[in-house]
Amino acid sequence: MAKKSKTQKAKASAARQQRKIERELEAAHPQPVQAEATEDGKKKLSLFKKSVESDAPAVSEGGKPARKADEKPKKKRFQFFRDVKAEMKRVTWPTRIDVLRWSGVVVVALLFFGVFVAILDNAIITPLLVLISGIGA
Repeated sequence: MAKKSKTQKAKASAARQQRKIERELEAAHPQPVQAEATEDGKKKLSLFKKSVESDAPAVSEGGKPARKADEKPKKKRFQFFRDVKAEMKRVTWPTRIDVLRWSGVVVVALLFFGVFVAILDNAIITPLLVLISGIGA
């Protein structure tokens, strides 16, 4: 497993601290539990409130109708590329020495297996096939 950079460690630490604060706030101010009536007349406890949708459209501060959650904003054309750029900044890149070392390992492995297959083919398989087929007789 790759080592985490200082930035990654700091982000993870900040995220842990934020989760800890959120847990403490939830413990100090728990959400009320609501009871709902079910079909058979029994009451069912629910932790989440159901939102009531009104028929009137929501209006934002400027007097324009508020945008629905499923509508996409107009300036999302290049969002993919911005996300890619942000993700590439989070990548832990190998050092130059690591790249050279592993490239050397790959080249040596290719040479070894190339020689192995050549010897297997020319020194063992071809003479065996000639012997079996009787071409050399």
